[in-house]
Amino acid sequence: MSGGMGVDGGLLEAFREALKLAWRLMESGAAEWRGLLGVVGGGYVEPGPSGCLERGAVDVLPTGRNMYTIDPGKLPTPSAWRLGVRAAREALEKARRLTGRYPETVGHILWSIDGFKAGGEQLAAILYMLGVRPRWGSGGRVEGLEPIPLEELGRPRIDVLVRISGIVRDALPNYIELINRAVALVVKLPEPPEENYPRKHFLEFLEKLGPGREEEALARVWGDPEGAYGAGVNYAVYSSSWRTLEDLGKVWARWSSTLYLDSGRSRESVELLLMQASKLDAIVRHHYTDEHDPTNCCCYYAYQGGMQALAEALGARPVNLVVDTARGEPTARTVGEELARILHAKLLNDRWIEGMMRHGYRGAAEIMKKVDHLYGWQATTRSLPDQAWNLLAEKLLSEKVRRWMRRVNPYALEEMTRRMMEAVERGLWRPSRKAWKLLLDARMEVEAVLEGEAGPGVQAGEVRVYAPRDVPQWAREMRVVEEAWRRVRRGG
Repeated sequence: MSGGMGVDGGLLEAFREALKLAWRLMESGAAEWRGLLGVVGGGYVEPGPSGCLERGAVDVLPTGRNMYTIDPGKLPTPSAWRLGVRAAREALEKARRLTGRYPETVGHILWSIDGFKAGGEQLAAILYMLGVRPRWGSGGRVEGLEPIPLEELGRPRIDVLVRISGIVRDALPNYIELINRAVALVVKLPEPPEENYPRKHFLEFLEKLGPGREEEALARVWGDPEGAYGAGVNYAVYSSSWRTLEDLGKVWARWSSTLYLDSGRSRESVELLLMQASKLDAIVRHHYTDEHDPTNCCCYYAYQGGMQALAEALGARPVNLVVDTARGEPTARTVGEELARILHAKLLNDRWIEGMMRHGYRGAAEIMKKVDHLYGWQATTRSLPDQAWNLLAEKLLSEKVRRWMRRVNPYALEEMTRRMMEAVERGLWRPSRKAWKLLLDARMEVEAVLEGEAGPGVQAGEVRVYAPRDVPQWAREMRVVEEAWRRVRRGG
């Protein structure tokens, strides 16, 4: 406020903007219907931008328009660069606090949401870890890269291993070129190896690979083969097709062993992937919005947990981090800390459970799905302590929740308790007496309900454990990984 009853001009303007935003939100419902009817009727649908409203993209309102995305050539944007730099610093400092030193190599899980919702924020963090910054032209497009002097960085250049999704490969090929160009740029710098880890590792990889393979030794971007998607680990977890952490790590390696070079070229190089993964000191994935969380989808543990499983099977001990930028100020948490946050916000939260109960069959399926995904995280990272699982059992297997799930969706209750039982049988959870009794009671109840409904060939409550080597066809598929594994282990 200013003098007497006057209204501060800035406050008044903010109020006007809030009213405009509220009006555009109110318009969105009718606009969605118009857009839907326009599509169904083969009519014209007005175009409009896409983006994340949580991150300030108010121009997406009103919704219901024919969305267009972004110009990949403008990524990372200057604002995403600034946030990505802060996120990289936060991740490196978190890793240093936990291990006592800067990581030499950081693994990145890089998905297309980074480009389409965050303007290339994690791409910016990758470039900054390497000690490189973009150079933008007058139209906002990235026209080149330049090294950041070590004196300005105040730390060594950090090497990276980047696991992209299939959609990044298909829709954001400039990501691959920028990262590979950045590595090539810093490797040429005449700097000591203790201050330039990409150069240090390039020379080590080249020595092991042999002459003429400089392009491979420089590349750091990995993914599925052309036309394939996913990390594979989720399928192994869902089907109980693993016996050891090494089995899961090898599945991740098989699905991730395509090395992406410039100009759309790629080649399989399992041995080099294993060399790079054996050097991992940290793993990072950015969390951009609370519309999603790491228990929403199996891809989270398949990609990020699978990378940790591979690194640990090779003898590395990486710190596994989620860098939360949803509120504009980056915060790095370990995977264990992030899962604890989600547990207390959702699965252990009475209000959240009551919200799911209002959705009947679908709500029960959502609870089951989250427990399944927690099991996947536990299989790949061992991030949840026994007490977390005990609390989960006491909450979700209580008489009230159990009775409701048995009534609206007994199949979800069966799947959830079977995963919990599998966690116990595999030594991933040592339950308390109370939790164990709740689990046994729930298992017997749901099996009694479903008895007679399952015929021959249905797994039901039985857990059949296989490993790739137990099935001839799987063993043939994994042969290339097994051979590379032996060579890398022999080479130390």
